[in-house]
Amino acid sequence: MAGAVRQPIDIPSLERYIDQNVPALKTPLDVKQPTARSSFCGRSPPGKLLSKTAHKVEREYKIIRSLNDTDVPVPDALCLCEDNDVIGTPFYIMSFLDGRHFTDPAMPGVSGEERRALWKSAIETLAKFHRVVPKSVGLENFGKPTGFYDRQIATFTTISRAQAQVRDVDSKEPVGELPHFEDMSRFFSEKATQPRDRGTLVHGDYKIDNLIFHKTEARVIGILDWEMATVGHPLSDFCNVTSPYILEGADSSTESFQPGRTPGLPSREECMRWYHEVSGYNPAGDIAWGGCFLYLPRLRHHAGHRGPVRSATSQ
Repeated sequence: MAGAVRQPIDIPSLERYIDQNVPALKTPLDVKQPTARSSFCGRSPPGKLLSKTAHKVEREYKIIRSLNDTDVPVPDALCLCEDNDVIGTPFYIMSFLDGRHFTDPAMPGVSGEERRALWKSAIETLAKFHRVVPKSVGLENFGKPTGFYDRQIATFTTISRAQAQVRDVDSKEPVGELPHFEDMSRFFSEKATQPRDRGTLVHGDYKIDNLIFHKTEARVIGILDWEMATVGHPLSDFCNVTSPYILEGADSSTESFQPGRTPGLPSREECMRWYHEVSGYNPAGDIAWGGCFLYLPRLRHHAGHRGPVRSATSQ
């Protein structure tokens, strides 16, 4: 399904560029805004970016292209255009993935047997990705190989302190820091409790919603949305994809993950075993720490909306 393109594109200019640089594609183009997640063109948002790393399509293209020659399923990276004169912003083109996309990680509409197989493929695909040595695919400079969680904590702390200065729309006073945020930061900074430092390629937002599965077979055919990819600790990706197991019923979106609620849905322990068998890293000893850390940035994110939310709801 697709609709009108949200941001206008100079289609004649794009077609001229494709005719000259992307022989795999044929013009004229039928350009639409996809409503599924199997789109084939990515570009930076219009206007100037406040952060140079906020939306780097060049970085996305680089990792997708680098993984094309591995056993990690990604779309084919067809081209990267850094010329702003073509459509007004850098963009890249990747192959279209014609498959299944699940917005609900419980995967409604499939049998229990297939649900289990689909989840196993998702976990094993992540393990294959983490097994890729950055240097072997030309990504040795894609991120710092050590200190991932320390950098995350430092970033979250800086942002939290800045957000604490945001003024309440009613009282006009600073909203203050999130309760116990400093205590949490100190806890997660303790070397005695942190997982052993590791440095692999990480996706940054690996979850069922960012995967495309084969139309009829229970296997992943593509990982999407690479804008947060870097070198970091593999635990972060594993905890992210299995986060519904942490909440299991805390809200309507995770009720299906209550034990025995959904036929075929594997346990988190099974996911850890599948992951360990392929990647060689057993996250079992680190999973409690990683699961708790996963919600530190989410707490910070919600705290950042305290002032704006009150403003919106009062109107």
